[in-house]
Amino acid sequence: MDRLYIQSDTEHRSLPLSREEMEYEYWFAGLQGLSAKKKYLLRKHMKTGRAVYYIEETQLKQMEFLTEKDRELLRAAAGQKIGNACEEAERRGIRFLPWFSEDYPGRLLELDDFPYALYVKGSLPKPAARTAAIVGARRCTPYGEKFAVEFGKTLAECGVEIISGLARGIDGMGQRGALMGGGRTFAVLGSGPDICYPREHIGLYMDILEQGGGVLSEYPPGSPPLPYHFPARNRIISGLSDAVLVMEAGEKSGSLITVDLALEQGRDVYALPGPVNSSLSQGCNRLIQQGAGLLMSPEILLKEWGITPHGEPGQEGKNKKVLESPEKLVYSCLGLYPKNIERISEETNLSQRELVGLLVSLELEGYAREVSKNYYVAAEGSLC
Repeated sequence: MDRLYIQSDTEHRSLPLSREEMEYEYWFAGLQGLSAKKKYLLRKHMKTGRAVYYIEETQLKQMEFLTEKDRELLRAAAGQKIGNACEEAERRGIRFLPWFSEDYPGRLLELDDFPYALYVKGSLPKPAARTAAIVGARRCTPYGEKFAVEFGKTLAECGVEIISGLARGIDGMGQRGALMGGGRTFAVLGSGPDICYPREHIGLYMDILEQGGGVLSEYPPGSPPLPYHFPARNRIISGLSDAVLVMEAGEKSGSLITVDLALEQGRDVYALPGPVNSSLSQGCNRLIQQGAGLLMSPEILLKEWGITPHGEPGQEGKNKKVLESPEKLVYSCLGLYPKNIERISEETNLSQRELVGLLVSLELEGYAREVSKNYYVAAEGSLC
């Protein structure tokens, strides 16, 4: 998309629109059969939703990015009645946020395929907050459930806002964990924001809203949860997140779609290692093999992000007393991503010969762990 246009259109984004104008924008955003990119380009040319509604035939033919099918769709749509759907949505507690709205998340505008508009119940993630997506298999194991809840809870306790899709399994458990931690979580749906899917998560849906979180979708109120909506919504989950945490995933898991999108968007990806004989850990183990960050504990992840976990006020002082200066230097280079000795040597200016002894010492003291030959990460419980 034309990123320069968006960046130069800041003054337009801040202009308030009349209620009548918003009804035209609501109509245009909800127009089925026209992609978000084409909607964006069309509005760029026409300037307003009202102008699109009253577009003339000569103007339609000048839009080279439109196919004849698109033009037929717009001709037919121009006869639709513009009612008060936007006002009605507001009465039901649903905010309509087109991309040029002041409240539209800036993180999403960074994407090449950002949603043209969002429909939101409740809140949106705070722009300055650290955010993490917790995703994984719907048919997860007790192992995956345990860690989804644990990561969701601990991260939320430290102010990290959790993004997921309200799905069965890992998604729901991660979001439930965030609520247990007293934090906020946000559900990105593959239906309208007024439709809870799956239905059995209605309690979680309501709890998310009651605890200050939000439910959002790029699909208008009343939109059913169609199968093709779910892969598309994954780009919003990753787009709203600083990092994507995969708890459990098979080799062909839908969660890996979110991973691919996250990598394209420049987001960090972490995976929880699992038993080599578990089919639901094969996707995660493969991600780690390919370079994803290793999820050993939420505390280590928080340390990687420079956040002090709650309940460990004395840990920093303890580690500083125990570790000698060269060991502290080496330890400071370690995190969730495995690093080999060559990389650590470059970062510390220590010889590889020196590092061997220091890394062995850190391993014995419980501060480092060798995950494969000559590749090291910070060990669980070793925050400093």
